[in-house]
This record gives sequence, C-alpha cells and structure tokens, in this order.
Amino acid sequence: MDRFSLERLHAGTVIAVMSVSLLSACVQQAPPELVQSVEVLDRQLVAAHSAEFAPAEYARFVQRWAALKERLRSDGDLVGWPWEDNPFETDLRALHEEGSRVLALAIDTRNAERRGAATHVARLERRFRRLTSGVDRIGSRVVLGEKRVETELLVKQARSFMEQGRFVQAQRVARQADQRMTNQAAQLNSELSRYADKAQVDHWRAMVRRTVDWSRQHQAAALVVVKAMRRMTLYRNGKAIASYPVRLGFNGVQEKRYEDDGATPEGTYRVIRMKDRGQTEFYRALLLDYPNAEDQRRFQAARRTGAVPSRSRIGGNIEIHGEADRGLSQTLGCVMIGDRQMDALFLAVGVGTPVTIVGAVNADNQVAVVLAQLEQGDDDTNEDDADPSDEQATTDGTVVEQG
Repeated sequence: MDRFSLERLHAGTVIAVMSVSLLSACVQQAPPELVQSVEVLDRQLVAAHSAEFAPAEYARFVQRWAALKERLRSDGDLVGWPWEDNPFETDLRALHEEGSRVLALAIDTRNAERRGAATHVARLERRFRRLTSGVDRIGSRVVLGEKRVETELLVKQARSFMEQGRFVQAQRVARQADQRMTNQAAQLNSELSRYADKAQVDHWRAMVRRTVDWSRQHQAAALVVVKAMRRMTLYRNGKAIASYPVRLGFNGVQEKRYEDDGATPEGTYRVIRMKDRGQTEFYRALLLDYPNAEDQRRFQAARRTGAVPSRSRIGGNIEIHGEADRGLSQTLGCVMIGDRQMDALFLAVGVGTPVTIVGAVNADNQVAVVLAQLEQGDDDTNEDDADPSDEQATTDGTVVEQG
C-alpha cells in the first residue's frame, strides 16, 4: 500500500472515531440527580397530604410528572446537538419548581387548617363545659335527655380527629356539635322560658308577697320555696327568720304536669300532715295538699290538649322531707332538706302552715341568666361565676336572714 493510501485510511479512521465520539456526546439523557430530586419531592408532597390541602395544584403536578416519566421511558435515547438545550433537564427543573410551590401551598394550608381546627375545637370544648355546667346548675338534665351525651361524643370525636391531624374532619364534626348545642340551648329556652318572662316572675313575686302578708296578718309561720335559688325561707310574723338549701325533683325546675315527671309543683299549698320518724322513709316529712283545685284544673286542661300523656295521672304525695335515704341525691318531685334543718322546721311549723313554691322572684334569676349565656354562646363567659348573695350561711347551709 502506497503512502497516499495509508494517509487516506488514517484520515478515515480518525473521522470515524470522531463521528462516534460526537454521536455519543449528543445522546440526550435526563440528569439522574434531577430525576431523584423530583422523586423525593413527590414523596414529600404525599407526606404533606397535598391531595387534601392543595388538590387542584397537586393533581396538575401528578399529571405532568406522569407524562414526563413516560417520555423518559420512550425517548431516553433521543439524539441532539451539544449546543441544544436538554429538554429533559429543562422540564425536570420546571416540574421541580412547580412541585416546590405546591408543597409550600399544601404546608401553609395545612398549618392554617390546623390552627383553625385547634381554635374551633378548643372553643367547642369550652362551650360544652358551659352547657354542662349550666344544665347542672339549673337542674335541667332531663330536659335534654340523651342529646347531651350525643353532643359529648361529637366533641370527643372532634378532639380525636384534631390529634390525628385530620383537621378538615375535626372542623366538620365541630360544626355538627356546635349546631347541636345551639339547638339544645334553644330547647332549654323554650322549655324554661317562663323564668325569663317578666309577667310570670311578677306573678310568682305576688304569690310570695301574699304568703308573707298572710304570715304577718296571722302572726304565724309560712314557708316559701324558690326553685331557681334552690332555697326555702321560713317566715314568722311576716319576717324571714331562716333560709335552707333544698334539693328538688330530678326535673325540678320544670312545672309539674303529671305523675313521675320528676318536676316539683308550683303553687300555694298547706301542710296537711306532720310525719315524724318512723312514719316516713325520709327521716321526717311535711305532707302537702298537692294536687289542689288549681293543679287539677291545669292537669285536665293539659290532657284535653294532649300536652300530657292520655293515660297519665296527676300524682300526689308531695312532701318537704329530710334525707334519711342517703343514696337519693334528688327526689321524684318533693322538696328535700337536711335532717338538722328538718328538726328545726318541725318545731317551727304545723298542720295548716302555708307553703308557696315558685320558680323565681327576680328577673335575673339563675335559670334566666344561664339560659341567656347558653343562647349567646359567649366564649368570655366565666364558667365559675357564683350567684351574688348578701346572705350569711352557717356550716349546715342554713341562712339566718337579717331583718
């Protein structure tokens, strides 16, 4: 082979080698570090619950990422010139930027949902404590029945969702519990509205005034029970000489309508029998003349209108009694006082003593105040507010009236 042929062969070999090298340099490949970065970002988006907190943005990211992975599989050996931009790198960087924005949005939204849920659930729990405390203070559990238990379960479920990081569900359940408490406050206001009715309170006050006047005119003892205050006051010669704490029926704040409803009756009665020890299971007792003619009239009218069950009876055996049965914290409609106070009462009254039982004697009575607070749902309400009173109480609960 001559020299010219050798030079041509060498030149061809060089060109071939350069061509192979150039083609190898022009193969377009996705930078693996970028692919890995987007994969890590995808996992972070899942962990941040982006599908819940940024659903539309996350859906677009997922679609673009799925399409790009398909291109990587099918176009991974695409050839391009070195001076051209790598489309895979460009798209991966753009996708990473988009995913980072979605992640930031999901985290911000999740934090906002967490703060909102935490505030709502905490306020809900405070409101439920006020409801529970208020209902207990005015003795109206029976009015709500099982509704309060159902609400308590919702409150606990909202807290559970909150602790699990399921903030949207916590808010949803909290709204349900809020609505239930609003409905229950409305029910209590409907059932006990007469405590906030000025005309009704004026009527009760007039009943008490007539009883006190009777005591003054006859120079005798008389008893007044105010259900909202849960106190019984002993008058003599028209003056209050002692006041005792009392317990009412398990549905005591309600107006008694029929037998076994747990309500304590309201009206003016008289003691018709003194039951000494051994004559009653409740230490000592004063039997009242319930039902009187007015009670009978109301009961018959309620039966005609269907306000009470058709087979119900009006009941009877309403007493002011002691508490020999220590296991009984509430009565079935009677008025219960301590045994020591019962001894003092036995010495102060007798058969024929008038006993007036009313709901309240002032417009800002405890029942009316609690109902207003529950209806307003005010977060600033002091749950531990005590009733203002100028009375001086002894250790057994007896209050000695001043004048």
